[in-house]
Amino acid sequence: MERKNSKEIIDIEKLPDHVVIEIFIRTGVSDWTQISCVKKQWASLFRTECFWQAALSHIYPFTNPSQTLPGPIPPGLAKRRFMALHISEQIFGCDPDIQVDEIVGHGYLFLKEQLQLSIMPPHSGILHGTMIDQFIGCGKSRDVAHELASRVWLAVLDNLEENHHTFCLLKRLAQEGDVFLPYPYTRSIKVQWRVFEKLFTDFRDCFNHEVDYYDMLACAKSRFQPIPSAWLGY
Repeated sequence: MERKNSKEIIDIEKLPDHVVIEIFIRTGVSDWTQISCVKKQWASLFRTECFWQAALSHIYPFTNPSQTLPGPIPPGLAKRRFMALHISEQIFGCDPDIQVDEIVGHGYLFLKEQLQLSIMPPHSGILHGTMIDQFIGCGKSRDVAHELASRVWLAVLDNLEENHHTFCLLKRLAQEGDVFLPYPYTRSIKVQWRVFEKLFTDFRDCFNHEVDYYDMLACAKSRFQPIPSAWLGY
């Protein structure tokens, strides 16, 4: 039995790369990281454009490989397009009435990358407006663009790492206003709510002193009434 397994492994190693790729793309996406750790040769396949083009064609056959997306957010190569589709599938996976949309995933990648910059990220109004322009440029109505941008914001906020950088980022997002921005370029109430909710629940212990906490609480009270009891108490 051991000899048979050894022979099977040798046979797999002798397969040409394009056949190995066809095998890999038929495994679960969640298994790809583990597979890439088995051999350096296999890891290198996951870095090739050929692999991601094959994965796009197999898992998302409705996509057009040569499609260009209008708007300020570039789609990138096959790997980024695959990531965008996979993320869109995760965001809308529980909603059977919404089709997986590549541009939503690109919005997620764009927003998360910008917010996680080690230097000062752009103003949230600029980031939100860029996504709105992208969605409208791809044919979405103003209302749909606003809803999609809100979903992207919520998904990104829920997937930020819990560290000091994120705490400082949330404080900044909470203090930034959309007063002079017209619809749909204002962030939705549910997005603003989520920012404060994370600050007063997940990051409550990060406030250095009472003044810092009560300043942020006053900012929340100026936008929302009533304030949840879970937010109160330093």
